[in-house]
Formats: sequence, structure tokens, C-alpha cells
Amino acid sequence: MKDNTYMSYAEKKALFDRMLTLYGRKPVHEALLLPEISPYRLHLAESNKLGGIVQTISELAKTRGVEIQYHSRQALSRISKNSKQDQGVVLDIEAPGYQPIDVLSPAQNQEFIALENVTNPQNVGMTIRTVGASPCAGLILPKKGNANIDALVIKASAGTALKVPIYHCSEAISGLKRLKDSGFTIVGLSSYGEKPLNEFKPSTGTIFVLGNETKGLSKEMLSLCDVLVQIPLNHDVESLNVSITAGILAFRSIFQTPYS
Repeated sequence: MKDNTYMSYAEKKALFDRMLTLYGRKPVHEALLLPEISPYRLHLAESNKLGGIVQTISELAKTRGVEIQYHSRQALSRISKNSKQDQGVVLDIEAPGYQPIDVLSPAQNQEFIALENVTNPQNVGMTIRTVGASPCAGLILPKKGNANIDALVIKASAGTALKVPIYHCSEAISGLKRLKDSGFTIVGLSSYGEKPLNEFKPSTGTIFVLGNETKGLSKEMLSLCDVLVQIPLNHDVESLNVSITAGILAFRSIFQTPYS
């Protein structure tokens, strides 16, 4: 555990911008068992009953040298931001690649993938792993609407969720609008796209947006996009799994020159 007593405000902000917050007894227990996770601080509700899984979590945290803080239920809910599901247990973990979208600049002509309302933890985890293995510059993962980065997502990513560049914002529409206003081109993947993916030639920093597993991109996101592209499909197949689509996008630069 790091002592942040003498950190400046900027240093503390940078540290907590890189923090992931897990909540719920089972997710936190599983996370503490994963050696690749760097737990920072465990938060427990004062009202938790002694014994059982809460005691096991406390003992695991002590074994790993993690600070434990106790809170009222109201105070804990402000940390978890999900009082209905935190079950009185919250864990802060360090993820060096986890950063706010404010650090991104379109001037570098990089490509990113963003997810909107992708709710399946397996899809989010596999997408993280795919992006991390590819030339793609990173994944934009809004906190609202998408599956939370928890033990399930970390496992599906084969542990890469704590290493891959992941850029966060509160929700997709407002976050991507800010990036669009800064100069990024927002490209939506849709079966109704006006041009095939192989004909799209970006000239600035680009963000490819993938939507919900069933409904696709929301109407608001479709309106925000500068262009809609499609991946041509055969044999009357209507769509691809979101993580498969992410793989095609993430590795596209290997097979064609992305910038003219």
C-alpha cells in the first residue's frame, strides 16, 4: 500500500484517476485472490456482521497489506455509487492504464475503440484483451451503461484489464461529444452504414463506436457519429459479436494503410 499523505493535490488526483472501484462481496473476494491485481484500499460498512465471507475478505486484505477503512452505510454508498449492490464491501485497485479521456488528443492521428451499452462482462473483457494486443491506441469505456470492470471482466481479459490503455468518462454521449468537439472523428459501426469499413480512410484521430449486443448503437449515438460504416457480411448473417467486431477494427491497420 502506498502512503499518499505527502502527495500534492495533482499527484493524488492522478492516482485516483487510475483507480478502479469494485463492489460486492463475491467480486471483491475474487479480486483479492487474483495475484495480478494490485489492491489499494478496502472499504467496509460498519454494519457488516462478523464472520463469513466478510471476515475472509478482511483476512485476505490484511495478508496482502491492504489498508482497511470502515464507514457508515451512507458514506460507503458514496464510494461505491451503488448502494443497492455493494453489499457493504468496496475495493479500490490500481490500474496504471486506466485514465480519463481528457488526456486524449486527435493530433496524434490514433485510432480508438469505444463501447456504448455493452453489458456482457465476457464481451467487455475480451474486447479489452483484443485492443491491448493490437496496434489500436486504446479502449474508451464509459462508466455508465457498460459492464463494470470487475473480477469477471478481468478474468475474461486474461488479466490485461489492468494493463491495457483504457480511457474512462461518466457516460458515452457526453464523453464522445467532448472528444468530437476537440477534433476526433466519431465513426459508428452499423449494418446501415453508408460505406464499407475498407473504404473508410480517416485523416485525423478516430474513434470507432460499438453498441449494445442486441440493440446496437443508440439513436443519440447514431446522430453524434460523423460517419457510419459497415462490415459486409455474407450468408444473411445480420451481425457479429461485439468482441469479434472489435478485433477486426483493432487490427485493421496491419492490413491497410490507415491514413492517406
